[in-house]
Amino acid sequence: MSAALFRSRLQTSQLLSFYRSVRDTSRDLGRRLSDADATPQSMPDASPAKWHLAHTTWFFETMVLAPFLPNYRCFDTSFNFLFNSYYNSIGERQPRPKRGLITRPSLEEIYGYREHVDAGITRLLESRPARAARELIELGCHHEQQHQELLLTDILHLFAQSPLRPAYKSAEPLAVEPNGCDTLKFIDFAGGVVELGHDGEGFAFDCEGPRHKALVEPFRLADRLVTNKEWMEFIADGGYRNPLLWLSEGWARRQSEGWTAPLYWEDRGEGEYWTMTLRGAQPVDPAAPVCHVSYFEADAFATWAGRRLPTEFEWEQATKDLPLAGNLLDSERLRPRPAPLATNQLRQIYGDVWEWTRSAFSPYPRFRPVEGAVGEYNGKFMCGQFVLRGGSCVTPPGHVRPTYRNFFPPDARWQFSGLRLAEDV
Repeated sequence: MSAALFRSRLQTSQLLSFYRSVRDTSRDLGRRLSDADATPQSMPDASPAKWHLAHTTWFFETMVLAPFLPNYRCFDTSFNFLFNSYYNSIGERQPRPKRGLITRPSLEEIYGYREHVDAGITRLLESRPARAARELIELGCHHEQQHQELLLTDILHLFAQSPLRPAYKSAEPLAVEPNGCDTLKFIDFAGGVVELGHDGEGFAFDCEGPRHKALVEPFRLADRLVTNKEWMEFIADGGYRNPLLWLSEGWARRQSEGWTAPLYWEDRGEGEYWTMTLRGAQPVDPAAPVCHVSYFEADAFATWAGRRLPTEFEWEQATKDLPLAGNLLDSERLRPRPAPLATNQLRQIYGDVWEWTRSAFSPYPRFRPVEGAVGEYNGKFMCGQFVLRGGSCVTPPGHVRPTYRNFFPPDARWQFSGLRLAEDV
């Protein structure tokens, strides 16, 4: 069994089409980058774009082609060291903080590597491989979609360090409506003993199951995300200066890092803020969801607002029947957008920003990592991380679902992360 806990339902032809679509998307994302753009590493937690393009290819070569395609010829044996991420059972690897030192191979060579592996996967799928191979290929596609999002978040962080503030995509200004925020409303949910986790239909990562029962107390959930305008009010009211609002570790990090606003915000005086985006420097849109805030900041804001962050179980229960649609990567906006007109339902559930929950990333009841190297995929990170739900404006379409559990350390800010408020009934 692979790290896709639930067996693939895709036919071979469907899987080949999915594979090609995912690989084409990664290539298209990289086309805007020069070799110089794709090589540097802006901080230890980020990775070069070139590394993302190579690592996802290494996954297919190492996990699929080497064991399942007879007479497969490895593209370059040194790549196993260069582009392994954290699979200790496979071998030694370039330390994560030093991935930016991999100046060679060139970006052009990486694309050659991708073509070599693509040809191998095509041959394998045309030979009607075993179910285990098909499941690993599907897992690799979803793994690559994760890295497509990481590639964009890491490029944004890299470009934000440049005094030129380069734009990844055309830098035309986006419309800003200063008074476009509507009144926040809360929707009641009854709670009770509910079933949570993936139901086994289609793909899911292992950490999304097993499906199990849990008690959820009655709760209320905000109908939209917290906006930049509301965050500006938090700043103006001394939210970053009041230790009573913060968790102890969060306050220590705020002091040591000098946080006074979300990541990338620039205070230009008289209440005017600009921010770095994938379209270059732009004015902060007051009506759009606040973005690039840590769990610590999100929790402090919720305390200031007299509310709290939802649990991941509350979020999943409230959103389980909503359509999987929103401001995702295919909108090509590459930036959160204001909420649509208010209704009596939740808005902005998928896309825009990943929503911090107050839930630690821990195993569900009866969870067991799968055997082999792919068992290192999620289980080894179930300590010191918090769960985010919903996807962001750079999440590929088809890569979101009610049970999806993203996770990051509580001080992470460079991801497209924001928040939705909750409260007890």
